[in-house]
Amino acid sequence: MAIKRWSPSQIVSRQEKFILGRLKRNGKLYSFLRRHRHQLFDDAFQLELEAMYRDTGAGKDANPPALMAMVLLLQSYAGASDATAVELSLLDLRWQMVLDCLGAVEPVFSQGALFDFRERLIAADLDRRLLERSRELALETKAFDPKKLPKTLRVAMDSSPLEGAGRVEDTINLLGHAGRKIVACVAQLLGWTEERVCREAGSPLLFESSVKKALDLDWSDPAEKATAIPALIEQLTLLERWVTSRLPDELNHPPLDQHIATLHQIIGQDLEPDPGDKGRLRIRQGVAEDRRVSIEDKEMRHGRKTKSKRFNGYKRHLGIDLDTLLVLAVAVLPANRPEQEAAPALVADIAAQGLTIDSLYIDRAYINAPIVDEILARRGKVICRPWLAHNGEHFGKSAFVLNMRDRTITCPAGEQQFITLGAKVEFPAETCRDCSLRPKCTDARPERGRSVATAENELLQQRLRKRAATSAGREELRERVPVEHRQSHTCRRQGRHARYFGSRKNEFDLRRASTVSNLELIQRRLEPSLTLVIARAA
Repeated sequence: MAIKRWSPSQIVSRQEKFILGRLKRNGKLYSFLRRHRHQLFDDAFQLELEAMYRDTGAGKDANPPALMAMVLLLQSYAGASDATAVELSLLDLRWQMVLDCLGAVEPVFSQGALFDFRERLIAADLDRRLLERSRELALETKAFDPKKLPKTLRVAMDSSPLEGAGRVEDTINLLGHAGRKIVACVAQLLGWTEERVCREAGSPLLFESSVKKALDLDWSDPAEKATAIPALIEQLTLLERWVTSRLPDELNHPPLDQHIATLHQIIGQDLEPDPGDKGRLRIRQGVAEDRRVSIEDKEMRHGRKTKSKRFNGYKRHLGIDLDTLLVLAVAVLPANRPEQEAAPALVADIAAQGLTIDSLYIDRAYINAPIVDEILARRGKVICRPWLAHNGEHFGKSAFVLNMRDRTITCPAGEQQFITLGAKVEFPAETCRDCSLRPKCTDARPERGRSVATAENELLQQRLRKRAATSAGREELRERVPVEHRQSHTCRRQGRHARYFGSRKNEFDLRRASTVSNLELIQRRLEPSLTLVIARAA
């Protein structure tokens, strides 16, 4: 199938001059995209985009891929849905100017075509290339003076929460939702109504709009509340048995196998045997590791930004160039995954651009990432605040002398012990018991001495503490602040709530938002020269 290439005019028409003149204060990115669209989507990049399509001659004629990619950028900039994007291409002169379709009376693309293009872009991982093109455009337009930029690359990483799009439910509603998914799937396979499936399977609770409503219990009564899980599990078990006998050939094929697996996952993570009633299940005491919190979005997880602030969804991670403030790479992971797990993906995307990180500016959550050791091994710089060791009113870890060469630690009273990195050091109980400094050191029981934890990267932590104690070291730490500003700006563009289900699609959305953020930065850098060009054109 021959793909039509997007070849927008580079000549500014009279109507476009009028529109550009109205964009001097608001919507400046529209003006920028109009003037640089041919550079952003050059022939080489368009060829990459065209490679997403089969060359078989089958199927409908595709819209020019570069045109659709531009629509995705405009959609992010305007915060529009797919349906609204179609309407804006007809009703907004700014969109029509950028898309080179001024005067169009019919949509230049459909909602389905936009969905299909986005899926292709994600599958081909070309949303990453879209972000990379924004950096390449910054170099091509000389938005940054290469003579003033350092030869080494300084990268800062940061994360922020992204609330998931899936509904977060408690255990009873999760079980009911999982069961209703099975009912809906079976009803479609058999051509029955969902009510008939529930009746035939002996699971009437699942036909009600709310499982809790169907149970009709006094939830303030502990005895009645305790009967909810057994009653619901009984009907879910009957449903699975009925499905097994009725549709044995479908059990190992999607989507039915996926829905049944989801039900088993919820039961396994949220329920446990009831010790007071053999054979029955109850809600688990405590929270299972990696607990699933949503049926619709299986990747969402509980996460914490701080000890007191919890959220449900994902963490979005940015890696920026501190000297240009351009976003170089992004990653999206479930909210319960530690920051250090995102670092390899960020580093890989940066390396794919032919770049090597010489100095890394991070917060403590990234300190155990593999890239830290790699940078230190090649004598690069890692700038990070050290871990703080608090011990109330007692002597803190800083009161002890750590000798990393001899691997010893000496307490304030002069007692010395050997250390193993990553392990806890315990001083002898008999020595600590008679020590005059004991009241200031520990309130442990008499049979225990003072203990001090050491990190596996204790040597690095020692270096960071010494560096942070100097004025120059504190100045270096402050150089990381711009990444927090870029994170705030980019995430405001994407929004606090996820647009899609799943980490990969939300990573696409973050890459797109970061591309727009980069383009806005380039536009501001070039603004004086752009103003001069517009004035001359007028």
